[in-house]
Amino acid sequence: MDDKEKAKAYWSANLRLIYGCLAVWATVSFGFGILLRPVLSGISVGGADLGFWFAQQGSILTFVFLIFFYAWKMNRLDQKFGLEE
Repeated sequence: MDDKEKAKAYWSANLRLIYGCLAVWATVSFGFGILLRPVLSGISVGGADLGFWFAQQGSILTFVFLIFFYAWKMNRLDQKFGLEE
């Protein structure tokens, strides 16, 4: 595999990871917090309904988790392609 093919494969894997993380974040923040809020309103978490919790706390915690997940996966991807620091 030459450098150009390697760079293209690396960038493709990076974009798949980014799109996956964005899809999870959009699902949690927009899907659970807004679209599914009426369905989740009967479930109580800490005195508030689950839809409200996802809108206020769940999306933020998911975002923080995704930051660490992305860094971990990128380190593994860098090692796979021989680009680690």
